Amino acid sequence: MNKKLEHKFVTELQDNQNIVHKVCTLYTNDRDSHNDLFQEITIQLWKAYPKFRGDAKFSTWMYRVALNTAITLYRKNKKRIDTADYESIIFKVKADEYDETEEIQLKLMYKAVKQLGDVDKALVFLYLEDKNYTEISDTLGISEVNARVKMNRIKTKLRTILNP
Repeated sequence: MNKKLEHKFVTELQDNQNIVHKVCTLYTNDRDSHNDLFQEITIQLWKAYPKFRGDAKFSTWMYRVALNTAITLYRKNKKRIDTADYESIIFKVKADEYDETEEIQLKLMYKAVKQLGDVDKALVFLYLEDKNYTEISDTLGISEVNARVKMNRIKTKLRTILNP
């Protein structure tokens, strides 16, 4: 890869690395697994970057590569990742006047989403990132109608999990 393309890739990756961190948080339970997955996604992005045509935004392409890498890696290992107590991983520092209602809701939501299948997790993740159904369908490689139907089914399932 030439230096100009290499520099552009590094800049884009730095500007959008939160996407990769969010995917890693969704598909892993501990810091080591998070770092391993982050590295694997970065490698896959690097390998695929010369073929990136720019038909979609870099961030959309990055979502697709990151989610496909996470899903493929954990399917290939054929192991189900046990969820850890989310409290031990995040939200360590709290302000004195902090209202923990949102924190509790986030913990419940992550716990519920981690019970979903790999593709459904990805769909929820993109939906919560305020991606429209066109972007979701492009990223996941499914039809827009299928994305809408799946999301409605997932919403029903999450309601059942969160409100038994």
